Amino acid sequence: MIRTLWRSLEAVHAMIYFAPEADRRYTAAGLDRPGGYFASRAAALGPVSAEVVISTFYNFNPELVRARIPAAWEKASPQEMLELRYEAADEALAKVLPDDLKEITELARRAAGRATEMLSGRTLFAAHASLPWPDEPRLRLWHAQTLLREFRGDGHLAALLRHNLTGIEALVLHAAEGEIPAETLRKTRAWPEEKWAETVEDLRSRGLLNDEQLLSEKGRELRQSIEDETDRMNAPAYDVLSEQEKQRYVELATPLSKAVVDAGLIPGRR
Repeated sequence: MIRTLWRSLEAVHAMIYFAPEADRRYTAAGLDRPGGYFASRAAALGPVSAEVVISTFYNFNPELVRARIPAAWEKASPQEMLELRYEAADEALAKVLPDDLKEITELARRAAGRATEMLSGRTLFAAHASLPWPDEPRLRLWHAQTLLREFRGDGHLAALLRHNLTGIEALVLHAAEGEIPAETLRKTRAWPEEKWAETVEDLRSRGLLNDEQLLSEKGRELRQSIEDETDRMNAPAYDVLSEQEKQRYVELATPLSKAVVDAGLIPGRR
């Protein structure tokens, strides 16, 4: 149920990473797509170093990050990037979300508020939790899901660390599930083909992949363990809701995410 709660509203937040409304603003600020992504998502942390972004974003090639951060802060300050991000989210969501968002926003805000009581060890989440709540209804919902996403994300990184998986190893195992093409994950995170192939071979030698570069039984067990641990660490945020409210949450949120996907705001998710 915990994963269903998160996924039911996730597209409402995730569209910001693909929205042309965001790309236009970041380009106008002098940033390319990776630079806009790193700077906009990291802006809540302040004008941080590349090392902080490498740490908190986890699975990107460090060289990709270092090529954009901290140079991005010379083109747009963290505050300016936050403003551009909110503007883009509002413009994009205005096209697909209904006007009446009061009930789902209240439920999501309660869950996000509960999460803010558990800041320890969740750096990227804590940075976003320090931001003021927007006044615009669409943005209040978007901000709530942003908090819930980063809360879950930081917990997921903790699970990866507990299992001694590096960022690229986690990506290769994710690709091995077959849901997202390996080339898509490799290219978007800027890992060289040689490094990717080395990682595949290493994971195969450890019994986590089979000869077809898909998850072995051991690999599936590991992935399931990581996802289960992530769910357990994410669960307290939603425990503030009754079982009836959780059901209502999914009922209200699912059509909103569907509207985002149907509008083509998240590539490959139609």
